[in-house]
Order: sequence, then structure tokens, then C-alpha cells
Amino acid sequence: MPRLLLLAPLRAQTGNGTTAQRIQDHLESAGHSCTLWDTYGCESPSAVAQLVSSGNFQGAFGIHLYKAGRLLQGIRIPFGIVFGGTDINEDIKCAEKVQVMEKVLDEARFAVSFTDAMKETASVYWPWARNKICVQSQGVVTSPNAFFNWKKFLQNAGIPQDHGSLRFFILICGLRRIKDPFYLVDAFTEWHREDPSVYLIIIGPAVDPVFAEEVKEKIKRVEGVLLLPEIPMEDLHAVVKKCFAVVNSSLSEGMSVAILEAMDLKVPVLARNIPGNAAIIKHKLTGLLYSSPQVSIKSKKSFTSLFAHDTKASLAKHREQRLFGNLCICIYVSPYTIQP
Repeated sequence: MPRLLLLAPLRAQTGNGTTAQRIQDHLESAGHSCTLWDTYGCESPSAVAQLVSSGNFQGAFGIHLYKAGRLLQGIRIPFGIVFGGTDINEDIKCAEKVQVMEKVLDEARFAVSFTDAMKETASVYWPWARNKICVQSQGVVTSPNAFFNWKKFLQNAGIPQDHGSLRFFILICGLRRIKDPFYLVDAFTEWHREDPSVYLIIIGPAVDPVFAEEVKEKIKRVEGVLLLPEIPMEDLHAVVKKCFAVVNSSLSEGMSVAILEAMDLKVPVLARNIPGNAAIIKHKLTGLLYSSPQVSIKSKKSFTSLFAHDTKASLAKHREQRLFGNLCICIYVSPYTIQP
């Protein structure tokens, strides 16, 4: 049975961590032995080389061309690399990191991009690697907790339950600047002032503790916006099902797991119009894309259309076709069958 090492940033309740866990589950269900290892626990390529040697691994995967890739440089086993999102969208802006990623891509047997857009961006910097990069959208499996206590959740969050028609929008993200949660706060505060039934819930771990404190201080001063810590995945899926829509405010994305999970749960999505989101959302067909907070909140016509049962059913139908027609449950590319 082949022994594989999967190296990835594994912060809890984050996209790359969730994707890594799903890849591991898929590889193991296919009969492989797969060890998941956190990039934050590895100090250097030599530490990974020692891990590979002691673990007798025959192949490796890395998620994130820079964070995982730099640690896989020089290892003596074949490896593939999966673009994570910030590597192609943000790290590419740093010349030093570009040099590292180029070397990683040169050594890798293959690379996986979640979207055509990410592949095209990578190909601009490394045109020689175009044929090495395959596009494979990621898919999701949702499992909402059937016994989740919604009323208790609202009570613990301090949300009054005397309204019969509260509308919750949920932003699921690790608190770091690239997710830009401030982008929608003022607009939702204004909307809540006009309509007290509307709330924005921001939920996720404090990935950047300093920035997380800034978010907490901001939200203390506004109404209609709640900041909650991360909760177990099954509970989070149950919360999403109760929400009016899932929102995304990121400055850049690879492929948002939160958006894919919302689609799988048949919950409308409202996302910032960036390449990573536009790659999976067709405006007014599988969700709504916005270019400014004012457009996202004040477009009453768009929101009214979301209320319509027929339109929501149509969105759900197209999302289901999108998920099951174009997405796979998980990524698996054998490091033994693809040659450089």
C-alpha cells in the first residue's frame, strides 16, 4: 500500500485545512496510506526530508505552492502541488516568493489549479509549466447536525427572538486581512438600522490575532453585526441552512469552500466579484456577485428576487447542476502516473 505525505496549512476551520482533510479521506478510501502534516509544524525543507525518510513515504502532495512547496524542495520522492489561492493571487506579488514557487513548480511532477483563472495567472509567470498544470475544481460534502439547537444558538449569540422573520446573512472566514470582513460591516449596520430583522453573522477563527482584535473592537460599536468563534463543521452547516444567504467579502480567493458548501446546502450566495468567486458563480444564475458594499446591500431588486420561491428554486437547480456536473468530491492525481 503506497504511503503518501500530504503537506498543507492546517489552521482549523479554514479552506486549505478543510480541503486537505477531504483529500486525505479520499486517498485513504482509495486504499492509500496518507499522513496529513501541518506546514506550520515544519521549519525547513530538511525537516520535511527527515520526515519523509523516517516515514518511508513513496510520494507527496502539497497544498499551497509557496507555504507547502518551499518545504518540498529537494525531497527525493515524486510530489505534486495544489494551488491554494493566496499563493497565486497574493504571494505572486513578491519577487522572492515568485522565485521559490518557480523552483517548486519545476521540481513538481504536476500541479493542480482549482480554476482556469488561476492556471492562466500561473501560466503568465511560468509559461513553460502550462502543460504541467491541470484544472480540477474541488467539491464538497456537507453534513448538517440534525440535532442542532437553533434557538439556543440565537440565545447564546444575544439575538432577540421576538421577531418571526429574522433574516441572517453569514460570512464564514478566518479573521485575517485578505478576507476583508470590514468591507460589509457598515453597509449591514445601515441596513439593520432600516430593517431590524436583518443581521450579519461573522463566524470563524482568529487566524490573525492582531487583526481579530480590530474586528472585535469595530463590531462592539455597531448594531446588527455579530462576531462568533468557530464551531464544529456539522453545527456550522446547520447554521448555514437557517440563514438567508452566505456572503463573501474576500479580496482574493482560490475557490471558496464556504460558497461551495452553501451551494450544496441550497442556500443563496452573495459574493464579492473577484476572479475566484466569478469562476464558480454565474451572476443571477447560481448566485449574486457584487462590486461594492452599496451595490450588494442596496440592490433591493436583487434581494427581492432572492425572496421569490421560484427564483430560489431556480438558483438551487443551477447550483446543483454546477456542483454535480462540474465538480468532483475530492482531488486525486497519482504522483506515479504523471511525468514531468
